[in-house]
Amino acid sequence: MVEEERGESLNHLAETPRATRSLKFWFTGFEKTNEIEGEVLESVASLHAIERAVLLLLVMVAAFAVIAHRVKVPYPIVLVLAGLVLSFVPHMPRIPLDPNLVFVIFLPPLLYAAAWTVSWRDFRKNLLIISSLAIGLVGFTVWGVAEFSDRFITALDWKAGFLLGAVLSTTDAIAATSVAKALGLPRQIVDILEGESLLNDATGLLALEVGLRLLEQGSLPSAGEGIIRLLYLILGGLGIGLLIGVIVATFERYIDNGPVELVLSLIVPYAAYLAGEEARASGVLAVVAAGLYLSRQSARIFSPGVRIQLLGAWQAMTFALNGIVFLLIGLQMQDVLAGIQGGFSKVTLIEYGVIFSMMLIALRLVWVTPAIKFSNFVQRLRHPDEEPVTRRESFVIGWTGMRGVIALAAGISVPEVINGVEFGQRNLIVFLTYSVILVTLVLQGLTLPSVIRALGLAKEQGIEPEERYARELSIKNAIEYLEREKQGAKDGLDHAYEDLIDRYEHRLAEVSEEEGKEASKAEVYHALSRAARAAVQVERRTIIDLRDRGSISDDVLRRLERELDLEETKYGLKT
Repeated sequence: MVEEERGESLNHLAETPRATRSLKFWFTGFEKTNEIEGEVLESVASLHAIERAVLLLLVMVAAFAVIAHRVKVPYPIVLVLAGLVLSFVPHMPRIPLDPNLVFVIFLPPLLYAAAWTVSWRDFRKNLLIISSLAIGLVGFTVWGVAEFSDRFITALDWKAGFLLGAVLSTTDAIAATSVAKALGLPRQIVDILEGESLLNDATGLLALEVGLRLLEQGSLPSAGEGIIRLLYLILGGLGIGLLIGVIVATFERYIDNGPVELVLSLIVPYAAYLAGEEARASGVLAVVAAGLYLSRQSARIFSPGVRIQLLGAWQAMTFALNGIVFLLIGLQMQDVLAGIQGGFSKVTLIEYGVIFSMMLIALRLVWVTPAIKFSNFVQRLRHPDEEPVTRRESFVIGWTGMRGVIALAAGISVPEVINGVEFGQRNLIVFLTYSVILVTLVLQGLTLPSVIRALGLAKEQGIEPEERYARELSIKNAIEYLEREKQGAKDGLDHAYEDLIDRYEHRLAEVSEEEGKEASKAEVYHALSRAARAAVQVERRTIIDLRDRGSISDDVLRRLERELDLEETKYGLKT
């Protein structure tokens, strides 16, 4: 009865124009509200899915990095293999690798961090060798893969082979340099590998641009067009990066706030990359130029506290980004195999993957030795006193041509349709790229320590001659300053200056190569360092106990703890 009366009331209201408009508005609003709520719920669900995926990746990166440390294998190799195994686990969530995600999100900060740690002096010193690898070897790789594909792989013609060569031309030096540094490989080799990986991303992406044009228009650009484009990419990218670096350095001189400068340091690589790409220059070189310039200026524009904060934050961020990238490489196996179904047997695909990997390794070894010989010859003409890169070191450089996420992202970015026609060779290009990444990372990465030891290039970690010289000179100058200040000091302060001078003299004995009379001072310094570290531990236990008893707040604990951390870190160093 009640429902009938309610229905009659609604009918009565609906007879009037105003009631009709009100009801229509109410029902329409209700439907729109439902649509909006549905979109919001879908958006929230997608955000939760992204959060779960990111959380899963970070947990796996941390877990497998610990395993890598335990088994003493470079973490990129362990993460790739772990991702490969996990990709076959039932119900494992699929996390596709979007090329835009790599080029826009991952690449700029990783390039910036790599450029920040490069020594400009050593980069300039090895520029001829680096250029021969980052430019000459890229071109040689593209040509070699194109010729090999056209002659021996029926599924690929010369044009598709050229595109595949462009995709495979970039190297990833993360795994190689991590092994090299751990084994004490000569610093020059590490500098060359890092410099090559910074520059060949730009030339490799240019080769990819040329390869796509070849497929779309059927012809390569003329030599003049290619040179002009390359010069614009290089000069335009470097100019934009330097301009951004100068602007940021100018503002940095007026800022002394760790969190603000950390945010600014995160903005720089993205701003440089996007500005370079917007100007159709090299965003990669723009990031590299900004990183090199600001790294040189950081000693003057950052306070000690800010430098400590930035170093810790960037180390954590680059480790997480690198870890996610290598894990994602392994997780792509199922998607890569799904795209290659039909037309190829598993045996044929495995043969193609192994053959192409061996061919890429051979191309690099063939190019590296004569290129470094020529570079050594030119270097001797310019700087006769400099030590050339030896034949054994040349072989190690040739054996470290590992491919990484840039190559995979470049392969995935190849369009499925070109000129309105399906590009059927795309899936094979992606599969071969993935195979080369796996083989080079695992095979070369795992064998590199043995190769280094077999060639007699591994050495114990210690103070390098340059570092020893810098430490000695800086300590001697500090002692001379304190001696001068002591002469003009007020009475009663002599003992304070003598105490400081005595500490510096013990530090000088520690880094000095002189033996005999300095040995006793070095022993004293070691004993003092051990006692100082023990005293710091006593302070630390005291403030923790005060915090636990409620006598001091956590804020006070953290302020004192930071000072003790810096003090203990100083005593934990070699000097």
